Amino acid sequence: MATSLKYLICVLFLSFAMKGSSFCNLNNINIGTTRSGRTVGGKPEWNVVVKNNCNCSQSQIRLSCEGFKTTESVSPSLLSIQGNSCLLISGNALLGFQSISFSYAWDPPFLLLPLTSHTSCSS
Repeated sequence: MATSLKYLICVLFLSFAMKGSSFCNLNNINIGTTRSGRTVGGKPEWNVVVKNNCNCSQSQIRLSCEGFKTTESVSPSLLSIQGNSCLLISGNALLGFQSISFSYAWDPPFLLLPLTSHTSCSS
């Protein structure tokens, strides 16, 4: 009986540990900005890559983008400005380890940081 109980406790512990390892948060959303070398409308162009570094999907990703301006149009399906935040990919899910990219032109570059997201993990 004691061996069975130890086995059950071990299995429960491992299942919680495995579930915890797939938990995503804003720290799993990485944003990289690099200069493309091009100039658009007299402003340097910046390439932005947003990557979800977790195996779970994250949707409704909002970035800080207070005062965001660009001389190069960015498709609203990629980045939609809504007040002081921007909605990424129309709120659709950014799957685990997937990335999206867009470009904008302004000087100086904007510091885009993740503000919120909803996480969804399939069991």
